[in-house]
Amino acid sequence: MRIATTIFLTDETIRPDRLARELEQRGFAGLYLPEHTHIPASRDTPAPMGEPLPREYGRTLDPFIALGQAAAVTERLALGTGITLVTQHDPVVLAKQIATLDHLSGGRFTFGIGYGWNVEEAADHGVEWSTRRELTRDRVALMRALWAEEPTAYKGEFGSVRASLAYPKPAHGAPRTLIGGAAGPKLFGQIAEYADGWLPIGGRGLTETVPVLRQAWAAAGRAGEPVVVPYAVRPTPGKLAHYRELGLQEVVLQLPPAAEAEVLRTLDDFAQYL
Repeated sequence: MRIATTIFLTDETIRPDRLARELEQRGFAGLYLPEHTHIPASRDTPAPMGEPLPREYGRTLDPFIALGQAAAVTERLALGTGITLVTQHDPVVLAKQIATLDHLSGGRFTFGIGYGWNVEEAADHGVEWSTRRELTRDRVALMRALWAEEPTAYKGEFGSVRASLAYPKPAHGAPRTLIGGAAGPKLFGQIAEYADGWLPIGGRGLTETVPVLRQAWAAAGRAGEPVVVPYAVRPTPGKLAHYRELGLQEVVLQLPPAAEAEVLRTLDDFAQYL
């Protein structure tokens, strides 16, 4: 099972290039980064991880710029977002950013996406909260039209793009797309409709939920099985052994949002799972 990592990189933590080099040298499989453009100082939305909201949420680096720096100093390290808030981006620009990162990294990018929790943050981007899931699906479809080998037009409910010359292309076609979110029929239906798999935060309850996702996948006529990548996991030997028993091939461990010395100590501890 591949052991990847995630971290809230900020202006106060280890730098992306330093972390990426250490991860690759130590044999970790990948680096996934979260995204928040900003955190409104006044919120009515409760933070799902509890209040007060941890300091790092309002200080995150842009994930695509940080991953570009990580790509430049590594050769094998997989790169991903966990997660991109698709509705907060212009999809034409986001398609270009992703294609460029994937092209320059030799196809190492995983597109982790999600619907978000912060109503006020989304509202500042002009997002209508009740339609954010449908908007995400529409924008992913638009981006895939731009990634197609031949100029391909797209007209959706929320946006459209003309058949266009749009290079570079992602190295191996549209990058692997995983959707984060809580288990349930709506999420599993959306994964089966247009994604490659699921990023379950924390990785709890997978004994019950993974078979349900696989059933939804098969019912949608999808071949094979969905990818399931437990995300932001606090590891124990028993937990990782359980994931292997479920047939999972990758897990993403949570690093502390800390300075270099503490992060490297954590990597030393996590090395037992490699």
